[in-house]
Amino acid sequence: MTTVAPVYLDNAATTRLDPEVLDAMLPLMTEQFGNPSSIHNHGRQVRTAIEKARKSVASLLNTSPAEIFFTSGGTEADNTAIRSSLETFGITHAITSPVEHHAVLHTLEHLQKQGQVRLSLVNVDDRGHIDLEHLEKLLRSFPRSFVSLMHGNNEIGNLLDLDQVGRLCRQYDAIFHSDTVQTMGHFRHDLQTLPVDFIVGAGHKFHGPKGVGFLYVNAERAKIHPFIYGGAQERNMRGGTENVYGIVGLAKALEIAYRDMDAHRQHITALKQRMIEQLIEKMPDVRFNGDSANVDGSLYTVLNVSLPASDMSDMLLFNLDIAKISASGGSACSSGSAIGSHVLAALPGLDSERGYVRFSFGKYNTAAEIDYTVDTLVGLYQKEARLV
Repeated sequence: MTTVAPVYLDNAATTRLDPEVLDAMLPLMTEQFGNPSSIHNHGRQVRTAIEKARKSVASLLNTSPAEIFFTSGGTEADNTAIRSSLETFGITHAITSPVEHHAVLHTLEHLQKQGQVRLSLVNVDDRGHIDLEHLEKLLRSFPRSFVSLMHGNNEIGNLLDLDQVGRLCRQYDAIFHSDTVQTMGHFRHDLQTLPVDFIVGAGHKFHGPKGVGFLYVNAERAKIHPFIYGGAQERNMRGGTENVYGIVGLAKALEIAYRDMDAHRQHITALKQRMIEQLIEKMPDVRFNGDSANVDGSLYTVLNVSLPASDMSDMLLFNLDIAKISASGGSACSSGSAIGSHVLAALPGLDSERGYVRFSFGKYNTAAEIDYTVDTLVGLYQKEARLV
């Protein structure tokens, strides 16, 4: 077995910064240092960079720059959409699913505990798919709800038909927010045709910087109050001095992602298919969770693997780490955590004795890294068999 370690297969958690992005950011970290709210030349120069970045993001998403608001990341963008919608529109009922990211699920659960909203969870099937018939039943019972359903699941790779759900929400006058953090930069979003009210992005998920994201707000349907007060930044929508070099880096990263999307998708899909085929060949009892092994019908960057029941299942991530392979046992924001996955827990019939690991791929991964990872997994289970 050829050693290529260290191997990074946790790209759903974060991605390596693209050198082109760093080059775009550096001038804003050095000589272009003015406060963008200042009216003098130093400030105007930086303000111009922010608005150029906003126009770039809006152009890629086929929307107006006036509908793009920069945030500290996907979590803040989700919180802004949720909390500000409930406050602005006086919405008292929300619908989400048990497999959402905690940025959405925990926020809505907290608001329910505070008595600010009544929360309904739409059913999911044994593969984690949203039950659209149940969703419509909920909408029929609670029209004008706030609906939050993610586009691409960060753990099991399932994709939601945003157009279908959006049209259903419009039918019942619901506000529709989708956490698109995992699909932004990997799928194209045409906001002129997509019936959504809010979508979000986080720069570090598509080879941009950490600590910066954005929120799209449909200006015709969802003009909301701010979530963070304190200044007139972001056209009075988000108080606080802007993360200028982060914003410029995010825009550059999204530009690169769109420019190279077809080539990167082809490369990453081939790596994912390679891992699936090798695991099936070398570990006959391997299984795949959700839709993640549906190469053409899932989030192509994610593969959620269920490995044979073993005494070392609880130590799986530790053993991979010892072999210098970085992967995750669940949510991207809980990498390395021993806490069980709420997404997997929501899928009926999963065997708690099996080992679960999420591999997530990026444009910098190689076929040699996939081969090394599979061989390492096989070796770990063969070693245990010899010890029994």
